[in-house]
Amino acid sequence: MNRSASPLPKSSSSFPQKIWQNVQEFSAFEGRASYLWARWLVLRAIGLVYVVIFAGILKESQGLIGPRGVTPVADFCALLTRLFPNAVERFIRAPSLFWISTQPTMIDALGWVGLVAAAALVFNLWPRGALVACWISLLSFVSTWQIFSPTIIDQLMIEAALLAVFFAPAGFRPGLGAASPPRPIAVFMMRWLLFRIMFSSGLIKVFAGDSHWRNFTALDVMYETNPSPTILGYFDAHLPHSYHVFEILLTLTAEIIAPLAAVFGGRRGRWFAFVCWTILQAGIQLTGNFGWLNTAAIALGLLLLDDAMISQLLGRFRLTRAAERLAFTSPPTLRKSWATIAAAGVLWLQFALTIYFSAVLYAGRSVAGAPKFSERPIDYLFRDFRSANAYIPFAAFPPAKYEVEFAGSNDGGVSWRPYLFRYKPQREDRVGPFLAPRFARFESALQLALFTNSPILPEVAKRLVSRSPEVMRLFENDPFPDRPPTIVRMPV
Repeated sequence: MNRSASPLPKSSSSFPQKIWQNVQEFSAFEGRASYLWARWLVLRAIGLVYVVIFAGILKESQGLIGPRGVTPVADFCALLTRLFPNAVERFIRAPSLFWISTQPTMIDALGWVGLVAAAALVFNLWPRGALVACWISLLSFVSTWQIFSPTIIDQLMIEAALLAVFFAPAGFRPGLGAASPPRPIAVFMMRWLLFRIMFSSGLIKVFAGDSHWRNFTALDVMYETNPSPTILGYFDAHLPHSYHVFEILLTLTAEIIAPLAAVFGGRRGRWFAFVCWTILQAGIQLTGNFGWLNTAAIALGLLLLDDAMISQLLGRFRLTRAAERLAFTSPPTLRKSWATIAAAGVLWLQFALTIYFSAVLYAGRSVAGAPKFSERPIDYLFRDFRSANAYIPFAAFPPAKYEVEFAGSNDGGVSWRPYLFRYKPQREDRVGPFLAPRFARFESALQLALFTNSPILPEVAKRLVSRSPEVMRLFENDPFPDRPPTIVRMPV
């Protein structure tokens, strides 16, 4: 393997040819760059995000879907069994290992399998097997969580894990994986995922119809309706309008200009996109608690780099020896086999599905006379696996922010004691903590339930009256250590 740090040879080609060459470089089909260290960094970052995910699942899952939880998974599976007598159809509608068992031990076991697999990925132990375990475990939960998985953050990590299986090196302890470098189609699909997240974030802001983005007042009001702002978000909200205009320009640059620069601008364009994207996501992470979305976005942003780019960065910091070690500019020749051909077929199918779901989202769903979502065969077969997605990031602002509070009484309603949330702003003398990249599923679902007529609010109240320990652990306190409540209300 040639470890020379020399840049790729310059070409005297015309401008259209140069653009096409840059597109080939972005898609990795140009074939001269290597991604061994870039891949190593991305997989470690994905593993860390999954550690956070499954740590949260182990903490909340019994209270959410356990037998004494808010929406027991056993009840959900029983409902699907009545609706879909055929076992294959039930599995397509809810692809989950909970069809094997819905016992509490199964819930905990799946959580621990995911956490151990995520830790193995972090420590680079059998990365392909670890990613498969992460994908299956998280999909099993998300398929049966219903309202407790309302956002794009689960879909993003499910799709990332599946694609990373083909991107990761083979072997139990592969190290850098020089013997099995990522194939161009695997690099392209990982970058295609990143591009969709970046570009759709900008497109939805421009075309969503929310006037705040058009009149440059979006960041003046965003922090007021943030689901769970941090103290830095509070200070940011009080900065001058001119600063918020700068934030909007940075956002649109990172989400519209930067992804196009990454595709058509060569390595300079990818450096520009990487810097803009990282700054934007870090700023969002510090001012708002959106789970692991921004952490995962920064991690996937590393896909814009190749080994030579990392080597050049280290060289600028005078880390010459490390720079020379990282400069893999001539990856080994890739051999074809039936397994690699089949893997390429799966990835091209996934690419076609993402095109289809994006087209349905942005163009076809509101067309008069178009088949309903559930009536399309492709939707029926692939939608609920959540592994090929069209993403709709946050773009619109509600006119007001509403929260629910649970309060109980054990004296017939004469006095009321509130159940305090762990993370949501509830008391006037306390600021919400820095929660991200952790994600409080229970508290996040409560706000969504206010707008969807979900039955979980009365279900939570029932569990509080019956003193379900799993549900009560989702709150910070037990306001009735003396005598249990007889009634629970939910003021908004």
